[in-house]
Amino acid sequence: MRLVATEYVSLDGIFDEPGEWSFPYFNDEAMRFKSDELEAADAQLLGRRTYEGFAKAWPTMEGTGDFGVKMNTMPKYVVTSTLDRLDWPGSKPIRRDVTGEVRKLKQQPGKDLLLAGSGMLFNALMRENLIDVYRLMVHPIVIGRGNHLFGNADDHRKLELVDTKRFATGIVILELKPAKTA
Repeated sequence: MRLVATEYVSLDGIFDEPGEWSFPYFNDEAMRFKSDELEAADAQLLGRRTYEGFAKAWPTMEGTGDFGVKMNTMPKYVVTSTLDRLDWPGSKPIRRDVTGEVRKLKQQPGKDLLLAGSGMLFNALMRENLIDVYRLMVHPIVIGRGNHLFGNADDHRKLELVDTKRFATGIVILELKPAKTA
């Protein structure tokens, strides 16, 4: 499996609570993109806070069709040291040696392992060079305050742009992969 990190970000790099600012930009193009991305994945990797938000919303959301069915039935690996129970079907905890467990998941055959949100986990996996594909959904809005996606990066990370897409609402998808080092 390859680890694909997909993140909603503002022009100023904020990724906090995209539900509060991204909906006006979400259209049929974005839905197709997210559906194709989910279809190309066998499992999700989530931090505790993202898991809690998803687990609260997805099981009760109506009218989501095949997308919702897959979200609710696919395996979900949840990095947590505090949750005793994971009630969303298909959820399995990762409690220790996160990078070792992610390495094991990546060695399994199959489609993508999809990481969404989960900023602390994103940064930890980036530092360990475990992210194979970075997909940034850059929204045409400046938030001005909040957590920056790359806020914890303490060293340079060279990435290579491999694809871009632009949606009518102004969302630009930047797909990047780690640059080869000489």
